[in-house]
Amino acid sequence: MVVDNKATISYIRVLKEDLAIFHIKPNEGQVPDFKPGQFVTLGLNVPKEGKIIRRAYSIASPPEQKKHFELVVRWVKKPLPGRLTTELFNKKEGDEISWVKPTGIFTINEKMPDGSPDNRRLVLIGGGTGLAPFISYSLHLKSKGSKRQIIVLHGASYVDELSYRELLTELEAESLDSNSSGWNFRYRASISRPQEWFNRSWNGHKGRVETFLRPKPGKDKSPLEELVGEKITPENTSFYVCGWQGTVDGVLDSLVPKGFVTERNKRKDGTFDVKFESYG
Repeated sequence: MVVDNKATISYIRVLKEDLAIFHIKPNEGQVPDFKPGQFVTLGLNVPKEGKIIRRAYSIASPPEQKKHFELVVRWVKKPLPGRLTTELFNKKEGDEISWVKPTGIFTINEKMPDGSPDNRRLVLIGGGTGLAPFISYSLHLKSKGSKRQIIVLHGASYVDELSYRELLTELEAESLDSNSSGWNFRYRASISRPQEWFNRSWNGHKGRVETFLRPKPGKDKSPLEELVGEKITPENTSFYVCGWQGTVDGVLDSLVPKGFVTERNKRKDGTFDVKFESYG
């Protein structure tokens, strides 16, 4: 049985017409415990349907944030506008919404199957709003003082869709500080439509986000390997991928031939190197 809780939309930051950040504040109590990478299900009454419509959204805020859930939401209008998301984008700060306790399995694996710590670097690849769980991952790991190397790779069509660029740049700056106490974080973004006028200021990586894994013509190492200074292998790196199915497929096309194994196709000993979640 679904148990709806009441909340208030306490903050809306519109990044562009179809992309926004929302804060959902429970009306009673605080945000319950959850794991980074899980999602919260929101519900709104849709008048023309005469019933409550629910949809799950990945949580961008870390579990240490107890005042509200933070969500970054894309309003997809084609081929048909999302029913719940359309209603959400018509809401204002102070409006009420319902929510269901967070759940989901796209969480960080801290240990290997034999119980030993998984100390491999984490490469977190997000396409569009698929970045959301990795904001939660990163802020949580920083809060707990993790020493694992964390690399966030984000892909978008336009520069104004790099929703957490400022935050992630600051997290890298803290990592580069000599007093960072072991915090080891890097952030790189890629724009897939660099030729468009709106992206004229972009001077970073160009192409789909999965091209970070492919050597450029005349190069032996991929841009990711150049960033970390060594060859990427299943022994030293684990990948988490979230976004459209095309993004997931593009990443797997690069990793599987190199011996990387997904969680859905674990080795006999239970080990794997790639965990993914797609939303289309």
